[in-house]
Amino acid sequence: MRIGVPKEIKDNEYRVALTPVGAKVLVSSGHKVYIEKNAGVGSSFSDEEYIKSGAEILDKAEDVFEASDMIVKVKEPLSSEYKFLKKEHILFTYLHLAASKELTDTLLDIGLVGIAYETIQLPNGSLPLLTPMSEIAGRMAVQIGAQYLEKNNGGRGVLLGGIPGVNPGNVVIIGGGVTGTQAAKIALGMGAQVTILDTNLDRLRQLEDILSGRFLTLASNVENIERAVEEADLLIGAVLIAGAKAPTLVTKSMVSKMKKGSVIVDISVDQGGCVETIHPTTHSNPVYNVDGVIHYGVANIPGAVPRTSTIGLTNATLPYILQVANLGYKEAMLKNSVLAKGLNIENSKIVHPAVAEAFK
Repeated sequence: MRIGVPKEIKDNEYRVALTPVGAKVLVSSGHKVYIEKNAGVGSSFSDEEYIKSGAEILDKAEDVFEASDMIVKVKEPLSSEYKFLKKEHILFTYLHLAASKELTDTLLDIGLVGIAYETIQLPNGSLPLLTPMSEIAGRMAVQIGAQYLEKNNGGRGVLLGGIPGVNPGNVVIIGGGVTGTQAAKIALGMGAQVTILDTNLDRLRQLEDILSGRFLTLASNVENIERAVEEADLLIGAVLIAGAKAPTLVTKSMVSKMKKGSVIVDISVDQGGCVETIHPTTHSNPVYNVDGVIHYGVANIPGAVPRTSTIGLTNATLPYILQVANLGYKEAMLKNSVLAKGLNIENSKIVHPAVAEAFK
């Protein structure tokens, strides 16, 4: 199979979909790999490294799309890339279709096969291709929140860890999955007071066992969310329903009652966000203010640490990319039910239930 890796063009997105080692594995298995010129530079991978791995460097994105059967990306295609996509393509990337009707309609019109990293799901419910990026986003969310709590960045001037004789900052995390757990680890490590809310009581019991420090768990319901949000210095949204639009759990009214200069980092913004007042932002213009509360809505947080992110992503995606390349997507999915859950679009139809539900 001919596999193409274009350079990512989302604002300040420095990740690349495949490391040179990943390219070498695919080439060794008999496939052709095309990399757009300088696609890996943002992650500190040179064109020379890809050439040594057996890949071919092409000058332009258009050339990569034209030469390839399967397009492997990090982020969803942007409007300027739509013209390069064709019906014969297999598109394998983070799609997040439930958050974008425009992208969904475009891919349906083109008629290609769309496989989403974020809906590939193991029998235990975990999402192996989303996990490494969720780990990074969760860890970074606390760093980001701590930065914007500083007065010179518009925050209320709170040090999350406090000092002897001064209370620590209050970090509230909605969602106790991979992202929320990683956020809690970092916040607790910094000495903050941490509250995690989740609907899964068994998960809260697990978190009680594995986390220690100034730590509280609460069942996620309207009353508990409202009270916790009002007390938060840093609110982190970490809600995920595979393939579906994130539910709105924090209302505009709740945000209006938060402390002035507090910070919201909604990691679920790429699926629509769980905070009513959130909307996607970019690394070059990451925050805005609503009712005196700083909102951070960057949808590709791991893009800020591209070297770590690219290696972690390739570690997770490569086995699945290889299966599709070796067998073709249909046979690969018949043999691997985990991979089959990644199929979102086929023959101009939405075939993933959560995405279909998002658009009724």
